[in-house]
Amino acid sequence: MNTRRKGAQKEEQVCAYLLARGVKIVERNFRGRQGEIDIIGYDGEYLVFFEVKYRAGHSKGSAAEAVGFAKQKRICQVADYYRMLHHCAEDTPLRFDVVAVDADKVNWIKNAYDYIMRA
Repeated sequence: MNTRRKGAQKEEQVCAYLLARGVKIVERNFRGRQGEIDIIGYDGEYLVFFEVKYRAGHSKGSAAEAVGFAKQKRICQVADYYRMLHHCAEDTPLRFDVVAVDADKVNWIKNAYDYIMRA
């Protein structure tokens, strides 16, 4: 199975996982000029931007380690674009989560990193 198809399969698995835990998914694979956000949804009152990472093994490190500072910054920029397009209130509580899938183990890391403002 190619990498893109495997990634899509894991995103489906993560969506089912999040839905079962009460997350209301409002958007998938949202694209802006700066990049893409895998899943956007509400966990209670929080508007959450989810990055999904998958690793079959640990030869390249864990899935969670793959979301470095540059990726976090791009996600924050795309989140700003999403919020502008959807007229989200400035006081809407936000969260940036990572859902790491190592082999078949799902690890939902809530509030994985803080919002990074544009310089």
